[in-house]
Amino acid sequence: QVQLVESGGGLVQAGGSLRLSCAASGRTFSTYAMGWFRQAPGKEREFVAAISRSGARTIYANSVKGRFTISRDNAKNTVYLQMSSLKFEDTAVYYCAADRGGVGGSRRTDYDYWGQGTQVTVSS
Repeated sequence: QVQLVESGGGLVQAGGSLRLSCAASGRTFSTYAMGWFRQAPGKEREFVAAISRSGARTIYANSVKGRFTISRDNAKNTVYLQMSSLKFEDTAVYYCAADRGGVGGSRRTDYDYWGQGTQVTVSS
């Protein structure tokens, strides 16, 4: 089992940047594909980005492609989400998730473990 703790959220103006981090416990972090999801008030949780075990493969939601970058450091048991050119509609609670199957897809059901989330608020 792995425990995930997100950090780095906060309040930022539109057009600004933030970097989210997700620290994982355990010694098997490199065996998990990782993903980021977000949930805005009154909306369902949606896929943002995912990264393979080695970091060689990444996928993104169309809404964030070109603005967000997912990366990981297996030596530090951490996955990152660099967010740039933030928009008001990026406001949400952001969650990281771990997929022990190593697929790293875009469906919530692909993932086995979830963090508690970190709030990102973009002011217009």
